[in-house]
Amino acid sequence: MPLLGKMKPVWQTISALLLSLAAVFSTTVVSARVFENIPHLEDEIAYVWQARLIAQNHSLTLPSPPEPKSFLVPFVVDYHGQRFGKYPPGWPALLAVGEFFGQRAWVNPLLTGLAAWLLYRLLSKILGQTWALVGLLLLLTSPFFWLNAGSLLSHLWGLVLTLIFALGWLDTFVTKSSTHGILPLLTAALALGTLALTRPFSTIGVALPFALHGLYLLVRSNRATRRRLLTFGLLSGAVAGLYFVWQYALTGSFFTNPYTLWWPYDKVGFGPGHGVLKEGHNLHQAWTNTRFSLLVGAGDLFGWGRLSWIFILPGMWTLRRDGRAWLIGSIAPTLVALYLVYWVGAWLFGPRYYFEGFPGMILWSAAGIRATFGGGLQWKREHLEGRPAVLGNFRSPWGTVRATFVVGLVSLLVILNLKFYLPLRLAMMRDLYTINRTRLAPFYDPKVQALSPAVVFVDSERWMAYGALLELSRPDLTSPFIFAVDRGEKANRRVRAAFPERQVLYYNPLEPYTFRLSPP
Repeated sequence: MPLLGKMKPVWQTISALLLSLAAVFSTTVVSARVFENIPHLEDEIAYVWQARLIAQNHSLTLPSPPEPKSFLVPFVVDYHGQRFGKYPPGWPALLAVGEFFGQRAWVNPLLTGLAAWLLYRLLSKILGQTWALVGLLLLLTSPFFWLNAGSLLSHLWGLVLTLIFALGWLDTFVTKSSTHGILPLLTAALALGTLALTRPFSTIGVALPFALHGLYLLVRSNRATRRRLLTFGLLSGAVAGLYFVWQYALTGSFFTNPYTLWWPYDKVGFGPGHGVLKEGHNLHQAWTNTRFSLLVGAGDLFGWGRLSWIFILPGMWTLRRDGRAWLIGSIAPTLVALYLVYWVGAWLFGPRYYFEGFPGMILWSAAGIRATFGGGLQWKREHLEGRPAVLGNFRSPWGTVRATFVVGLVSLLVILNLKFYLPLRLAMMRDLYTINRTRLAPFYDPKVQALSPAVVFVDSERWMAYGALLELSRPDLTSPFIFAVDRGEKANRRVRAAFPERQVLYYNPLEPYTFRLSPP
């Protein structure tokens, strides 16, 4: 499945390429100015720790440090004398490439440009190139997209893998005149398998609509199609199966989920032992979490408030007979239904557990805009086949009025989002959890650096001030400064004994640039 395919270099394709490049540089701005290219959530801190371990130590685990509770890293587990992150290896492995070359800040921008281009390619197959551009613009003006693209979370990589998988599946099992041979099948299988190594639970929601389609083809299609389905299943299953190998390498068991080693209740399902409630996760909590996530998602989707949903139903109606559209569009509701069984919701970065379903929401919305615009263009068959859109005659004065109204409404909504909603939403993420680069500045002071190598005992009641400083530390504790939680003299003495060659500093983040040097 070549990324450029056989699309002619018409103005739509050139525009999509330019917008994709613009997305790359826009992401660098959002990452630097809003998130300062550093982790803020516990999830991000763990991802970066795992990526550094892979890049610097070429390993998934390392021996636990002395006094593991003193060297706390959020969502990094100590188990049977080994320390490792709880998250699957798919995203940390890619992030490790950036860490290895010292270019971590460019990983997500490059993925953003790739996601934009892949979305355009996908929408072109269903809506045609002109309306695929409209969908691309919806993506690039979406607060939901930028909240996740600028972060160090795994969702953007999950989106890219979902788009590659969907494109490969359509080219292999839907497009009758495919001339790409086995390449689409291979890319689709590898993408789905890698998604399982990145976001395993979300992979179920992504794969389910396609699995149903595959069962239909298995019954109704010819032997060649069945062979392709078997090849796809074996290859994607083999890659996804590495997830259990990873669990075994970390825990000594194929079926021990590292999530449960940090929080024993962090499990999918209902009843006692699932979630923080005494009675366990239940249907009421599931509905409450989902309803709240969707309410937040209504605003974050396109930044139009509750109007973000207005074109979805018209889009579903106009594409009701297009099986390709239903494959893509079914991912989002499947994910919503699937995450009912998980005890925690997501809202800070938008409803990010549903992020892989975002292309379907864009597809329905772009199709809905096209349907309501309808009277302004003579739609011909070639538009749905990905050929350039051709302007036709306006059918009637009413058609002209309707088209003008839709263009004006969408333009107004986009302008209001770019002027008000998107800037305010991104501003909410600055200094998230009070973490920013200002907290790191004291350790770049030449007078402080002269005190290294040092163990720094951090006196902080909350994890955020301590967690921010982990950006300066290596997982193997060989960096100039290593940071430990100040847990009292008894525990601190044991840490000092383990690092006798290091200076000992005591530091309170509430008093930056003030360091207390402990005597030998």
